[in-house]
Amino acid sequence: MALESGRAAAHVTTPSGAVIAIPDGTRLVFGRGPDADLVIPAGRGLSRRAGAISAVAGGAWVANISHTHALYAEGDGYRVRLPRMDEDGEPAKGWFLQEGTALIGSRTMLDEGLPLRLIVAPHRDLSGEARLDPSRPAGEPTLLPLYLDPNTKLFLVALLWCRPWLVDPARGTPLPRTPEIARAALAVTEAHHELESFDTDAAFRDRLSARVGEHLKVLRRKILERGLVRPGVRLSDEVAVGALIEHGVVTANDLDVMTDPAWRSRQEDLWWTPA
Repeated sequence: MALESGRAAAHVTTPSGAVIAIPDGTRLVFGRGPDADLVIPAGRGLSRRAGAISAVAGGAWVANISHTHALYAEGDGYRVRLPRMDEDGEPAKGWFLQEGTALIGSRTMLDEGLPLRLIVAPHRDLSGEARLDPSRPAGEPTLLPLYLDPNTKLFLVALLWCRPWLVDPARGTPLPRTPEIARAALAVTEAHHELESFDTDAAFRDRLSARVGEHLKVLRRKILERGLVRPGVRLSDEVAVGALIEHGVVTANDLDVMTDPAWRSRQEDLWWTPA
């Protein structure tokens, strides 16, 4: 990730005083391990890959990507514990900051005054006016009920499932069914040989559709577990996709990743590289 390029409304200041810009559309992974984008040697209570800060249109969000340690976000009048990542590899919740400052770190880092300091400046349009996300109150941090890591197969399935309504906010476009999502995943990852097999080999088509079907089951389960719909509501495709969009789990801005060669390459590795 090229952290020094592009427009940046989000910045992180480390305990040592270093300032790192996070341009819109990029993600900064921090932790104690050498494979993190930002290594924090004195990060007591942090995992090797502890958390991720992503700059998105309208603000920035923080997710705990550790299976073993809690992560905290602290600001004026709040300290929120971001629970450890789910067993199936998805962060349980994400902390969204539209504007202002939040302190990020382990409990020890916060208590000892050595957190990461996340600062989100007001986004501005081409006229120079401050631009706020109309779906969120100005300056209010929000605990997102469900976060999907963009570098997972589950995210791609969710994005393809929701894509028609992200493009058509009036929701007049039919949603794709499982085989259509499976074929779209092949197209997005430019898997030309697999596309040919999908169209000519029924067994291959059924296997891939079954894999996508399992991801849809996981998404439905998460929607129910996180309370994104009222109890007792039948979770049809339309209800499930509506919940994902209305709670900001996937947004129209996420569609931009489909033109990112690096992201497509990572998805190709997930879907088509033998283990």
